[in-house]
Amino acid sequence: MNSADRLAWILLLPLGAFVLAFFLLPLVRVVAVAGEGPNGMAEYLVILTNPRHVATLLATLTLSAGVTLATLAIGVVVALFLARNRFPGRALLVSMLTLPLAFPGVVVGFMIILLAGRQGLIGGITQSLGLGKLVFAYSMAGLFAGYVYFSLPRVLVTLMAAVEKLDPALSEAARSLGAGRFAVLRDVILPGLAPALTATGAIAFATAMGAFGTAFTLATRIDVLAMTIYTEFTLAANFSTACALSLALGLITWGVLAATRNFAGSGVAAAG
Repeated sequence: MNSADRLAWILLLPLGAFVLAFFLLPLVRVVAVAGEGPNGMAEYLVILTNPRHVATLLATLTLSAGVTLATLAIGVVVALFLARNRFPGRALLVSMLTLPLAFPGVVVGFMIILLAGRQGLIGGITQSLGLGKLVFAYSMAGLFAGYVYFSLPRVLVTLMAAVEKLDPALSEAARSLGAGRFAVLRDVILPGLAPALTATGAIAFATAMGAFGTAFTLATRIDVLAMTIYTEFTLAANFSTACALSLALGLITWGVLAATRNFAGSGVAAAG
């Protein structure tokens, strides 16, 4: 081993120590604690047969998928508009749209309460119109709105960069051949944005799966996996179940990220 290789290994030692201390050891400990409960390692099977845990998992997956689809749909429209139009105040608008990046989940939840809570703006407007007070902040609808608001800036920044890299000549060629706006979007723009959509969709999905602050703020009638894990180890002191649910959440999210990463990579290769 020459001096350059020895230096490389020496420089890698801090990285290895960091990974060991802050990733591998905590993960091993979580796996061990999950197997220390009364059911032993069968705790992983128990959480899959517990009706409440299964319902919570399905609700979390449904919510995360819905947030991802809504975020991507809004993000594509806004990114196409902002990337292809220059107008006074555009920079201010972009900065306002990316402002939620600076907000923690608790602040987002508080904003949803101010908007759609019992004393919220929407409820006041609907009541003044004689439609009754509309309150949805403390339900899945409120959590959905909060997650979309929280995820949209992360998707928008990436999609704007991807739109700017698209060759406008392809869209012009499609229009010259008689394609309408929808056909151009379906056959030219969306395939060109597929890698970016896949990557940002995975980020939005993972964020919604594991987000806790917003759910904690709005948790009156909300039962998602992050809140279930929290109540298991704080209120019930059921550490084995909490660890098993944490690993299930992590594995599902990791699987989605790995699958989309492979898909995005093959899409980029094909596009190249």
